[in-house]
Amino acid sequence: MSSPANASSASALVVIVAYEHLGLFEFGCAVGMFASVRPELEVDWYRSAVCACEPGALKALGGVRVEAPHGLELIDEADIVVIPGWRNPEERPPQALLDKLRGAHARGARLASICSGAFVLAWAGLLDGRGATTHWRLTDLLASRFPKVQVRANVLYVDTGQIITSAGSATGMDMMLHMVRKDYGTRVANLVAQRLVLAPWRDGDRSQIVTRAIPHGEPSRLARLMEWIRDNLDQEHTLKSLAERALLSQRTLQRQFLEATGLSPIDWVIHERVVYAKELLETTDRPLQWISEQAGFGSQESFRRHFRALAGSSPAAYRATLRIG
Repeated sequence: MSSPANASSASALVVIVAYEHLGLFEFGCAVGMFASVRPELEVDWYRSAVCACEPGALKALGGVRVEAPHGLELIDEADIVVIPGWRNPEERPPQALLDKLRGAHARGARLASICSGAFVLAWAGLLDGRGATTHWRLTDLLASRFPKVQVRANVLYVDTGQIITSAGSATGMDMMLHMVRKDYGTRVANLVAQRLVLAPWRDGDRSQIVTRAIPHGEPSRLARLMEWIRDNLDQEHTLKSLAERALLSQRTLQRQFLEATGLSPIDWVIHERVVYAKELLETTDRPLQWISEQAGFGSQESFRRHFRALAGSSPAAYRATLRIG
C-alpha cells in the first residue's frame, strides 16, 4: 500500500473550503475526487473533510444549504487545501480565511484552487511572483487587480509546486487528476479517471479556449480537422496538406488556428504530438523509437528536440520521473 508523496506516516488530509453562495459544481468535483472511498486502488487514499468559511448553514447556488462539520481551524491540520471557486472575485475574502491559508502555506501545505478560487489565493498574497491561471473570462481582472501575479491566460492549470491553480470549473478535475498522478503515479491516476469517466490526462498547457473552433451546431471545418489530426498524428502534415483537407486557404487556416489556439497549425500539431508522446511514455513500456513513430516525429532527434522544448526534459527523463506508481 502506498501513500501520497507529501504524507509521512498517514494519507494526506485534504481540506475543502465551503463558503456562502458556494458553487456546487466545483465543490462537488473536489468532494467527488478526494472524499470517495476507493478500495479498488489498493493505496492509502486521501483523507478529506469540509470546513466552513463562515458559521452556520451556508446557502449555495440553487438555494441548497450546506452544513460543514468543521470550521477554518481544520486548515491548521491540512496537507492539502482546496478552494473550489469564490463567490465574487472583487470581494476580499474573510481575513480569518486568508490568515489560515498563509499559515498553511508557511508550514508546507499544498494549496489548490478551481476557477475563481485563484482570487482567494491572490487576496492572501500567495500568488505574488508566481504563475497562476483562472477562468479565461477572469484572467484580465486577475492581472489588473493583482499585478504581481504572473497570469497565464490560456492554460488549463498551472502547477508551481506548492500552489496549483486551474481554469474554468471542469478543468478542476484535470488539475486534481494531475495531483493524484503526482502523489500516486500513473497507474492509480488512470484508474481514478476510468472510475470517473474522464480523460486520463490533459496537459496543463492545453488551451482553455480551443472550443472557439467548435461552434454550436454543425462542427466547423477547423474543428473536424483538429479531431482528424489527433487521430492521425503518425502521418506527415504540412500547412498545404492541412489546408487542402480542411478546404480552406493556407492563410485562412493559419488565421483560424491562431484565433482558436494561439498557435500556428504546425506548432499545434507538434504540441499535440508531444501531448500524445507523454501519454505513451506514462502508460506503456514501449521503446522510445516506437513512441516517436506513433506520435509522428520524423526522427529520434526531432522527437527529443520538440519534447524537451515543450516538456522541459528528454523523453527518457520524463518517463523515469513520472513512472512512480
